[in-house]
This record gives sequence, C-alpha cells and structure tokens, in this order.
Amino acid sequence: MCKTLPIIDDKILNRARVEGSSMVEIADRYIAAYFRDIRRLNILDADEYPRVTEHIPAIQQLIQALEDKGYTYAVNGNVYYSVRQFADYGKLSGRQLEQMQAGAGGRVDSNDPELKKQYPFDFALWKAAKPGEPAWESPWEPGRPGWHIECSAMIRARLGEAIDIHGGGGDLVFPHHENEIAQSEVLTGQPLANYWLHNGMVTVNGEKMSKSLGNFTTIQDLLDGNWSEYPQPIDPMVIRLFVLQAHYRKPLDFTKDAMIAAENGWQTLKDALMLDWQQLNLSPQMPIPSELDAESINRFQTAMDDDFNTAAGLAVLFELAKSLKREFNLRCYQGSPERTDMQLQQRLQTLIHLTQILGLEVQSEPSPEPEIDVGWIESLLQQRQQARREKRYAESDRIRKELQMAGIIVVDQPNGQTCWHQ
Repeated sequence: MCKTLPIIDDKILNRARVEGSSMVEIADRYIAAYFRDIRRLNILDADEYPRVTEHIPAIQQLIQALEDKGYTYAVNGNVYYSVRQFADYGKLSGRQLEQMQAGAGGRVDSNDPELKKQYPFDFALWKAAKPGEPAWESPWEPGRPGWHIECSAMIRARLGEAIDIHGGGGDLVFPHHENEIAQSEVLTGQPLANYWLHNGMVTVNGEKMSKSLGNFTTIQDLLDGNWSEYPQPIDPMVIRLFVLQAHYRKPLDFTKDAMIAAENGWQTLKDALMLDWQQLNLSPQMPIPSELDAESINRFQTAMDDDFNTAAGLAVLFELAKSLKREFNLRCYQGSPERTDMQLQQRLQTLIHLTQILGLEVQSEPSPEPEIDVGWIESLLQQRQQARREKRYAESDRIRKELQMAGIIVVDQPNGQTCWHQ
C-alpha cells in the first residue's frame, strides 16, 4: 500500500508565505501531525510514503514522454496537457468536456490570459518559477511540478504502470483523477487502476465541514477533548466506529449525537470483549481458525465483499457482543446457559477476530514516551546519506521507513541537509 505525503502545492506555498516559513517546514509539520493522529487511531502504516521532492526526475521524464507523443504544449515556461487530445477524457466522472466548468474543486487552472492556455480545461504539468517559490531546473524553465503529474509519476516509479486500487475523496474524481488517467493511460495503453474507491465527504448537520463556515474540527481536538460541542477526550476507537458505521462512499454527517451514538456502540463491543469469564470458572481458549463461528464469519465476509460494507459488517459484531453478554448474564445470575462452552469459545474468539480486522481494540493507558536514542538516529541518518550519495535509493527509503516506524520524521531540506524530529 502506498500513501502520498503532502505535495508541492499552492496551498502549502501560500501558508508558508503567511507564516514566513518554508514549504518544507509547513509540509513537515503536517506530516508529523498526520502520523500522530493515525497512530492514535490504530491505523496501520502504509508500505510506502513517497514524497514529490524525491521524484522530480521521474516527474520530468513523464512530462517529456507526454511531450514526445504530442499531448503537451509550452507557454511562458509552463507546460500544459491538451485534454482534447485524449478522447476518453471525462470517462471516470461520466462528464463531457462541454458540460464541465473550470475551477471544479478549486484545482483547475484559471483562465488567466497571461497563461495563454489553448483550452480552459488544459492543466499544468510543469509551472514556471515565480519569485520566492521553490524551483527545480528542467528542460523547459526552472519551475515546479503541476499537482496532477506528481501522483502519476509516483505511482509509476513506485508501483508500476497500473495499480489495483486507487483511493481518494469524492471531490477528487474531477479534475484530479480524470487528469491522472489522461496523462497515464496515453503512455501505457492500459487502465491506470482496476478499481476506484472514492469516499464521501464529511458534513456537519448536513452542511459541508469547512473553516469558512466555522464548523471545522480536527482529529486531535476530538482525541484531546478540545471539541467545543463535546469537551471531553473521545476514545480513538469511538472515532473509528463512527467512520465504520457508514458506507465509505456516502457522506458522513459529523454531529455530537452521532459521536455519542458511536461511543455507546463502542461501549457495547468493549463490554463484551472485557467480560470476566474467569469468575464463572471459565477460560475460553483460542480455537483453531476453522472452529470460529462459521455463520458469523460468512456474514461478515459477505458484507465486506460488497464494496466494503462496514456498516453491515459491524452488525455482525454487535450481534455477537449482545449474545455474549446475554450468555454471561444467564450463567452468572440464572445458571442456565443457552450455549455449550465450545460455542461460547467460538463466539468470543470470533468477536475478537473481527474487531481486530476492523482495527477496533481495547487500548491500555498510554505508556510514557521512551527516551530518544539520538546516537542510533544519527547513525542511521549517516547511513542513509551515504546510500543517497551512492544512488541506492531503495536502501535510503528503507532507513527512512525504519525511523518512521520509531516515530521519527526525517526532513530533507533544499540545501541538501537532513534533519529529524518526533
């Protein structure tokens, strides 16, 4: 699995200008925040975290290949993709060029007459440098990549010409993913992705969540108890459950009531997972996988095979949890079990198995942060620098990932120096 980190993007550059810092510093700060949040939410790390700044040669090679095939044109140092050259443009979103409107999603280049684009929907592959912006030498003019070409180049460099699954928010279907398809498939002659998974957007009481509307909050605010609507720390598993209760393609309405409902739901599962069977002189042991509750497993698999229908999958978990609680109460207070000990074992271990698949785990209190072994970190960074000098990029990536798994963020600065922080 491959997850791209912050890109070379106008929003990042604008934020750097406002704060009087650099693109690298802004991106690095948000990367660090991203990793803090996903680890608290029990989200597994991806296998790859490619960065655009590490793929400038690959990006330029891809642009050159498109130029060689006649799909580009250059104006004032900017290189554009001519969408009218690609007959299938719009096939993912089902739109026709004449039906589209420039500026969709805030990502289509404007009709600025100075840019002199041949067609409003043509998009930038390479942008000529502006004063104060980071820039790289190129066969055209010093500049930086366009937004769309970055993703296609990193996919091609890390995963190959085609991938199985491509994900993203529903707002990326057009123009971003349409543009990825256009610039990738004209070179490969095959689909960029076999499956496209687009998640619905988050709303608040039916309105789009945005800073401009004042209804914006963050994962960190929820976890730390800084959400004004519900000022108390929320269990990370409650947030996971909240997301899983809706189908990923549908809008997710974020409200206080929805979070309280998710909190109650997690308490139901948590109670079942923490039942003290030993007080009944029972110690359910882990059965072999074939002895898990077959009916529950089959129903869960059927739900997940149906376009990742996690809502239906969770229904299986809640049924198991409620049946275990009922069995516990019957044995504890009435002494009249409904199921055999083996059936009890199967249902308990099935619940544990399925909750783990969904990343729902009862978490212990966080332990103190371990002391940082600075010597170990510096030693690995020296090895990584040597690997980069010798163009052993696979080894360089491996060391970065090793440090990343230890919670260390590595930042390669424009001056060639490397720094790190937690």
